[in-house]
Amino acid sequence: MIPYGRQYIDLSDIWSVVKALKSDLITTGPMVKNFEKALEFVTGAKTFAVSSGTAALHCAYAGIGITSKDEIISPANTFIATQSTALNLGAKVVFADIDPDTGLVSPNSVEKLVTPRTKAVVLVDYAGQPCDIDVFRKIIGDRDIFLIEDAAHSLGSRYKGQAVGSLADVTAFSFYPTKNITTGEGGAVSSIRSEIFQRAKSFANHGAERDQNKFSGDQIGPWVYEIQDRGLNYRLSDLNCALGISQLKKINKFKSRRSEIFRRYQQNFSLEKRIQTLKVEDYADSMWHLFPILVPPNLRDQLIAYLHSNLIGVQVNYIPSIMHPIFKKLGYDYKELPNTLNFYLREVSLPIHVGLRISVVDYISELILDFIKSKG
Repeated sequence: MIPYGRQYIDLSDIWSVVKALKSDLITTGPMVKNFEKALEFVTGAKTFAVSSGTAALHCAYAGIGITSKDEIISPANTFIATQSTALNLGAKVVFADIDPDTGLVSPNSVEKLVTPRTKAVVLVDYAGQPCDIDVFRKIIGDRDIFLIEDAAHSLGSRYKGQAVGSLADVTAFSFYPTKNITTGEGGAVSSIRSEIFQRAKSFANHGAERDQNKFSGDQIGPWVYEIQDRGLNYRLSDLNCALGISQLKKINKFKSRRSEIFRRYQQNFSLEKRIQTLKVEDYADSMWHLFPILVPPNLRDQLIAYLHSNLIGVQVNYIPSIMHPIFKKLGYDYKELPNTLNFYLREVSLPIHVGLRISVVDYISELILDFIKSKG
């Protein structure tokens, strides 16, 4: 089976982890800080590492101080962690529709949903393409609303020349094996606002405070710490970070290869009107995490079965969050998001990863084109 996504691991990655295993500290050691510094060169903002992309989102919401009095506006065209982490802090989720050509959240839909309870607008960089953040800044205006970027797909992408991570008030990344780089499991949080960064980072470490100048009590000593707010253990180990450091050294190579595959698919499907590929925005220089195609809804499931029978691994990204039972129980109706539903019923994610050969891209494309043509 040709997988739709997978990690790229070479000997330098393996040796990096082996060296970390042989060191004195395999967690909360020097590799964590080294990885965070390396990430900051890519994100252009202060960054700390956490144990998963879900943890990163949870920390981002905690960083802006989400409570049960607040609402977030989010697209449903994403994995449910985008919303479930806000739900776990008591917030209400308000779903916005998407642009049918990009899969990105629609500014017009968001603008209609803003209320006095809106605490944050969540921008999901679907497939690796950043949202048009300047447009959303204009929508927010001078209201006390935060922009959160779910950049699980877009580490290494740029918006008008500026790195993802330095755009929104707070940004969450994922380093799951299929993502742009991997640490096995892992994620990171970046923020351009120091107060959000500090709250989010504290949340990732039990809410602990070790700066004695900030203590509320009178205990002193190198062993003393205070738990001043809620938090969880979302730390990432030195082993994961050692792998991440090695992976980041290859991120430009990864980006170039993913872009080459993306362009080849686009070229291969350019003359078939029944296959729609994503619109690529002029403002974006994207690290392409997915290659989605949109086909007629009556052919989508047949195509997936046909490709699986030919050992081509494909995926659907995503079952809209609003369609899951957790939101059905809360009274949500996915029919209110027509573009999201239509996108879901037509979408197929094709293999795209660094180890994929162009000849295999052409083979997959040929199979799909033959299937579509066979349907008249």
